[in-house]
Formats: sequence, structure tokens, C-alpha cells
Amino acid sequence: MSGDQPVPEPPAFPGRTWLFPSALLDPAHDPENGRPGRAPVRTARDWVVDFTCFLLAVVIGLLGVDTVNREPDLPQAYAVLDQVIGALACAAVWLRRRWPVGLAVAMVPVCFLSITAGGAGLVAFFTLAVHRPFRHVAWVAGAMLVLSPLFYWLRPDPDITYPWAVFVSVILIAAPVGWGMFVRSKRQLVLSFRDRARRAATEAELRVEQAQRLAREAIAREMHDVLAHRLTLLSVHAGALEFRPGAPPAEIARAAGVIRESAHEALQDLREIIGVLRAGEPDDTGRPQPTLAALDALVSEAREAGMKVVLDSRVMDRAGVPASVGRTAYRIVQECLTNARKHAPGAEVTVVVTGAPGDGLTVSVRNPAPLGEVPHVPGSGQGLIGLTERATLAGGRLDHGPERDGGFGVRARLPWD
Repeated sequence: MSGDQPVPEPPAFPGRTWLFPSALLDPAHDPENGRPGRAPVRTARDWVVDFTCFLLAVVIGLLGVDTVNREPDLPQAYAVLDQVIGALACAAVWLRRRWPVGLAVAMVPVCFLSITAGGAGLVAFFTLAVHRPFRHVAWVAGAMLVLSPLFYWLRPDPDITYPWAVFVSVILIAAPVGWGMFVRSKRQLVLSFRDRARRAATEAELRVEQAQRLAREAIAREMHDVLAHRLTLLSVHAGALEFRPGAPPAEIARAAGVIRESAHEALQDLREIIGVLRAGEPDDTGRPQPTLAALDALVSEAREAGMKVVLDSRVMDRAGVPASVGRTAYRIVQECLTNARKHAPGAEVTVVVTGAPGDGLTVSVRNPAPLGEVPHVPGSGQGLIGLTERATLAGGRLDHGPERDGGFGVRARLPWD
């Protein structure tokens, strides 16, 4: 765990962004659904492409001027009108990014009336194919294909025959449309890669947050198990000194020694856990963890605090118990003894541990009903919840609850392969 700093989102297109189209860089621009939202800020590449398209429309328009001048029986006024419409169409090319559909639709009747507007029409059809779905392109291109034979029937080309003129017009319409759809598909592929990168960054951030949360929960469980055990020992011995002020000096000295030792160990455990939090390392590597072999020392410590504990361990090979399973069993017994000191003082606690490789490890802790009235002890009930989580994480299960005789029992079964 390296801290709580969020994973920064990687740039969509690192490097020289001026080489990319603005439609790919501007997140507010949605070319896929035809809702641009606002006009994207043009990059240097966009200006170069727009100027090139304008020049292409002008060059094709100038070629069309020669064709208009050589048309027989064409009135001079109409020839002038043709060229004026073509000039306005070339100027309208600069609007192609803002209104691709409107410009392409307008170019259908304009190209039918003016030969010199043909270049601007090709640029408009190309832009429509790049920025809008195929359904828009199909309607506009279909209208042009229907009007093309009629146009050449009314204004035949002086250089080529009618069939060839119609064929060339179809090619001139299909070429920019096909090229625009190809460019659009490439852009959609790039956008999908960008979305995948963003999703991957978001998922990575969520995984980091989840790992941090799980680490915090593990440390919180460890702090609860360790400190609750130490502090209940302090409470038991301090209560004995409070209610028996006239006890023999040897017994007072022993109780004071246990209090001092428990307080020292509690502070040491707290320092170690805080050190784990500061270092950002898992708790398993921060300090040595108890195993099933330390169960006898835990029970002896509880007996020294005045508890009545009966330990029945039927595990012959304690060293063969996996470390994680043994640690979980140790924490279960530790928490159960802590709860018994708080909620059933004076009652005898029975701890039974059985198991073998392949059969699993079973831990059973039971205490009868408390003797006399028990003072209220504040608690949140998180201890049993933490034990259930520990057993589940270890691959086992844990059951707990009151029994018929008024006592309380905890039974856990852990895997031991």
C-alpha cells in the first residue's frame, strides 16, 4: 500500500496534440451521435486540412469555369450565375466542420445548378462521411446519384458522351464518400482505444482503493484483537486492586507487575501497528505473527489474569498447521477470551482445538452463563464481525450465538490441506 494518492488519468493522446484532429481531442465533441455540443477548437492540423480543402474546391471550380465557357447554347447570364454560385460554395467550405449535414444538404441543389460548385460539393460530402453516421451520408449521396443523370441530360458535357459523364459523376460522388467513411472508421477505432485506456485507468484506481480499504480493514482487525486483549487484562487487574485494597503485598505487587507488563505490550503493539500504517506495508511483514503454537502462552496469560480456562488441544502436529490458519485460530481464541472477560467474568471458558491435515481445523470456545449480575461493558460488536471475516478470508466459516443453558459459544472450521 503506497498511500492514498489517486492514479492520474493518462492523457488521451500524449505528445504533439496539434497533429491530431480537434474532434478527437475535444471531449465535448460527439461525432458518433451527431451532437457536437459546441464547435471544437481547431488545431494546427485542422487549419492545414481546411485550407487544403478550400484550395481543392477552388481548383476544381476553376476547371469547371472552362467547361461552362465551352458549353454551347448556354446564356451568358447563367454562366455568370454559375460562377457566382461556385464562388459562394467555395467560401462555404469553411463552415463544413460546424454544419456538416446542413452544408451537404445545401450542396445537393447547388451542385445541380452550378458546375463550378462541384469541388465544394465533393468536400462537403467527404466532411459529412467523416463526421456523421452512414444514414446521413446515404440520403445525401442517394439524392446526388438520382440527380446526376438528369443534370447531364440537361447540360451535356461537351468533351465526353452522356454514359461516360454519368459514370464519372458516380465515381466522383462515391470516392469522397468512401474515403470519408474510411477516415471515420479510423477515428472511431482511436476513440475506442482512448475509452479503453480511460476505463483501464479508472479500474486501476478502483483496484488500488479496494486494496487500500482491505489493508486498512486488516490493520483495524489486528489492532482490535491485540489491544482489546491487552486492555481487558489491564481492566481485570486494576479492578482486583480496586475491590481488594487490603490484599497481601505480594499479590498487589504481582497484579501491578501484570498491569505494567500489559500496558508495555499494548504500547508496543500500538507502535508496531502505527509503524505499519506509516510504512505502508502489509501487517504480516511488519512484525512476527502468532501461530497455533502460541496458544498455550495465550491461555497461561489469561489464567494469570484470574480467568478459568480449560484448553483441550487435540492437534498433534501444531508445526504442520499453515501459518495463516494457525494465526486465524489464535486470533479467534484471543477474541473469545477477551469477550468472556468482559461479558462473563468468573465463568469457566472451555477451548477445544481439533483437526488434522485433510480434515480441517476446528476451534470451539464456550463459556457458561455469567455468575451474578454483570456490569454493562461498552462495545460495538465488531469483534465477532471481525472473527467472521477472518474465518471467511481463510476459506472457512464461523458460527456464534447464545446456547440453551444461557452460555455463549463460538465454533470455527478452517481448511487444513
